[in-house]
Amino acid sequence: MSLFTPATGGSARQYVLGQELRVTILTSGPETEGRHDVTDSVLAPGSATPLHMHTQYEERLWVVSGSLTVWAGPETLTLRSGDFYTIPKHLPHAIKSGTDGARALNITSPAGFAELIARAGTPVDLATPETELDVELFMAVAEEPGDVTLGPPGMIPADLDRRGQ
Repeated sequence: MSLFTPATGGSARQYVLGQELRVTILTSGPETEGRHDVTDSVLAPGSATPLHMHTQYEERLWVVSGSLTVWAGPETLTLRSGDFYTIPKHLPHAIKSGTDGARALNITSPAGFAELIARAGTPVDLATPETELDVELFMAVAEEPGDVTLGPPGMIPADLDRRGQ
């Protein structure tokens, strides 16, 4: 059994990806024998992911506060506090936080996302107001568990159809 609180876990499990995303790893793959991982993510207002898909794990989002717009395949949804949504493997998707930002729990199964954050993010105690995401490192690490980037932030799945992909 494990207990994580800011007092017990401290900053060792907290990372930033640039100024847009702050993530706390609540449980990781090694702690669940690879079954799943859980992260607590705080997104700055208007932050957007690139258009991407996961080939090795499903992504589940539970919005704690704020809102997230999710473009998943042909669907466009706005998730608010208390909403839960599952993004299956192999489904192109993009996510953008609302005007007030968002806080969400991200559950991936099998585990995969927490390791990406731990390897490509900046530990929070090393971050400064100027910390930027190392895009090349993030892309290289993301490819290992089969994540595929399909387009830049702002691109949505419908854009793939327009481009003939």
